[in-house]
Order: sequence, then structure tokens, then C-alpha cells
Amino acid sequence: MEHRLVTGIEKALGWGGPGPVGTAFARGHLADPDLITRLMTPNRLLETIRHRHLANPQLRCYAEGDEVHPSLFLSTNVNRRRQAVSQADMAALGRILNGGGTVVLDHVDFFDPTLEVACRALGWWSGELTSANAYLAVGDTDGFNLHWDDHDVIAVQLSGEKSWEVRGPSRPAPMYRDAERNLTPSEEVLWKGTMRAGDVMHIPRGFWHTATRIGSGDDGHSLHVTFGLTKRTGVTWANFLSDAARADEDFRMDLERSDGTADGAVLAAKLTDLAREYDPKRYLAELRANTPPARHMPHIPVFGPLEYVAAVTEFEPVITPSGDTVQVVGGGKRLTFHGRAEPGLRSLLSGHPVRLSDNDEDLNTLAEHLIQEGLCAPLTAESLSAYTGLVTPGTY
Repeated sequence: MEHRLVTGIEKALGWGGPGPVGTAFARGHLADPDLITRLMTPNRLLETIRHRHLANPQLRCYAEGDEVHPSLFLSTNVNRRRQAVSQADMAALGRILNGGGTVVLDHVDFFDPTLEVACRALGWWSGELTSANAYLAVGDTDGFNLHWDDHDVIAVQLSGEKSWEVRGPSRPAPMYRDAERNLTPSEEVLWKGTMRAGDVMHIPRGFWHTATRIGSGDDGHSLHVTFGLTKRTGVTWANFLSDAARADEDFRMDLERSDGTADGAVLAAKLTDLAREYDPKRYLAELRANTPPARHMPHIPVFGPLEYVAAVTEFEPVITPSGDTVQVVGGGKRLTFHGRAEPGLRSLLSGHPVRLSDNDEDLNTLAEHLIQEGLCAPLTAESLSAYTGLVTPGTY
């Protein structure tokens, strides 16, 4: 999927693909001024919060460097069926922001179609699950203390400005669940400066960083979004092997048995064979192939005919011709089609929106089948707008 955000990030950071993700700190500036307003604006973020049922910690607020208790900005309303729902108290959010505070909405891509498509494009590009968090700060307000994340971050400044300090790691490739705690910040300052609208930077996992508006003035603001890329590690591969071992009776048996302990040499040999069979390359390929779409939109024919369709898999489907057939692997499905369906499959599964026509019955039938299988979804006016001007329409 060719997305303006992916192209802009690559150019801004001097990358020629996703290879540099996770390797080094980098920063640059998006050359496309219209892109940043298309992704998110302060008022659109507040509108998104206003229309959703949200709870802490997905929605968080900070003031004077401390986290605000959720009871001060979340309200619980009881509907006419006496069901309790949690939602933001927008007046309270306004007071927090106007008083020099910060509002954070995690996984904003679950609510905003434009950021949803942007995260899918980054996921196809990087081969890693991607999500987006939004940070809105007003006035002369403090930010988060110096910390590190257990995933790679691509931060894009969308509006206003914010001061950052980025340091190197103090422990190589730290993890959320690790053998050692990682509490001492690195003394190596890689960059200290101000991010302004259009600026972008990549902060690898484990690199210490902090962001603040202290000293920026009471009459300004900052809106930035972070795209988090959770990369697979050797530990996740080892966990996969542990789960795969359950299929072998020898691994399910007790290590201490009434007739003596299990033969460790046999288990070690079988584990080695399993690691060879499911090497990291195969593990990653199967992980991506078997990951189902996070969300899907059904097609209800009585609502009207299909007009636009797009792929919604978390990773790009693999299309492989084989003789008179073509195989599609992705979204947790393995499907086989007649070879003549290949052009239509490549168009519908390209990640680009495809407009259907009443004159092409074969393409319509193929689109309906892919929707039923969960690899594609029909686009409404709102979801189609997430592609407009950001992803070119598909061709067939």
C-alpha cells in the first residue's frame, strides 16, 4: 500500500525502506504540508473523545507533571436501561487543558479512520503491528518524566511545538518483561531541541526520552501523534516454540516421573529439531499470515450494492500463482482461486480502495468473497475519506 505518510517518513528520515527501524535515532521534516492536517487536528481529537465511551488508562490527563485522577475527567452515566457507561467530561477536559495540562488518547487509530489506514499502511510497510497514540498539550505545561518504551516510536508533530530530549539506551534491547530492571537513564544525549509542525523522528526501543512545553509560553499548544511499532524478538520466537512443543506428547509429560526423570537429551534434540523446522523466518511469515484483521466491516446486500472495497488485513497478503490456480495467504486464511482471478486479487488486495462497477460481475463476485473471508471490507463515505488524497485508488 503506497501511503503518503509512509513515503513522507522515508524521505524525512532518509530511509529507503523499513530496515532502519529499531537501529538508530533519526529525525527530519515532512515535506508534505497538507499531510499533517489530514492526520489529526486538536479539535478533531476532542471531537473523537467526545463521541466515544472511554476509560482510563486509554484516556489519560496530566497537569503540573502529575497524572490527574480519572474521577476528575471521566464521568459514569447510567442510561435508561440502567447500564453504566464511562465517558469523558468534556468541560473537565477543557479546564485541564486551559489550565496548562495534557490529554492523551491511546490507540486513537481504533476511532479515527484516517489514522486507522495510516497504521495499516505502516504495518504493511514494516511487517509489524502498529498503533497510534495522540498527545494534546496546552500552555506552559510539563510532560512525561525521562523514560523509555518497549517498542519503536515514530513521532510526528502535527500542530504547535514541543521540546524534546532523546538519550541513548542504558540497557541493550530492554523488554517490558525482562531479566533485569532498567531504571538508570543513559547520560548520552543524542538530541535536544524543539519539534515543530511537520517534524518527525524515530526513537528506537529502549532509548530514553522526555517531552515538555515548559518555557514555551502560556499561549501555545502541541499536538503530536506517536506510531508504535512492536517488533518481534528472539523471546517471542522462543515463546512460540514453547507453544508449538505442546503438540508433542514428550513435552507434555512430567519431568519427574515414577519411573525416573525424563530423558533430557531426547527433549533437547526434539527442541532443536522444532527450532530448525520453525526458524525465525518461517515463524515471522506464519505470524503475519495467521494474524486476523483487528476490525472488519460486513457487506449487507439489502443496504445497497458494493461501491468501494479495500483490504483490511494487518499485514500485506501474499499472492502466489501456481499452475492454473493462485493462492492467497493472509488475515488468517489460505485461499485458492482460479488463475484468471489473479489480476482482480492483486487489485482488491493491494491496500488501495477499488471502485466496483455493475459491468464487471466477476470482480464484484470476487470482492464479495474476499469480504466474506474477512480479507476485504466495503468502504463507507467516512472510511473512504481516510484514503482520499493519501492513498491512490486501485486500478483493475
